Amino acid sequence: MSAVSSGPNDHFLKVHREKFRVWRGGRPFWAGLLTIFGGLPIAYLPYANIKLGNLTLAMATTAGAGSLIIGVLLVVLGLTMWFQSHSRIFAGVAAILLALVSLVVSNIGGFLVGFLFALLGGALGIAWAPAGDESGRAERRDRTSEGSDADDRDEPAVNGARDDLTGTGSMNQTNGRHRAG
Repeated sequence: MSAVSSGPNDHFLKVHREKFRVWRGGRPFWAGLLTIFGGLPIAYLPYANIKLGNLTLAMATTAGAGSLIIGVLLVVLGLTMWFQSHSRIFAGVAAILLALVSLVVSNIGGFLVGFLFALLGGALGIAWAPAGDESGRAERRDRTSEGSDADDRDEPAVNGARDDLTGTGSMNQTNGRHRAG
């Protein structure tokens, strides 16, 4: 045995950390987290009582129910970004719209803290793309850059001639169609 021991749970922690890293990488994690953090102050602050010495400051407003609904919806949208990442664009747009509505309804969007978190979370949710999309884009780029010959295209032949309207193919015919200009 060596004098230096890594501890009995070192492997256990590494395994769970790696699993979390893989889970986090397959979804818009930060977008969901910021959206959840944006919903919490929006839902909580209208019902909060702040004590300053003997003075109790109640933030209760007539829009308390609206603030609660907006905050809970933002938390649900953040969880949706995590657990149903295919609907991230809808959740991102809805989070941005709810953040904008919270400015009017909920004490300036949870004193701008909730508004900014929800706005950034929604924007990150819209901007996030799965890792598999990059290979599809590269594959499409490879297909278009391989060549512009008419023989490589999957266009149907009409009476033995290709239907090429761009004028860039090997057969510069328009098949009776005219271009403007």
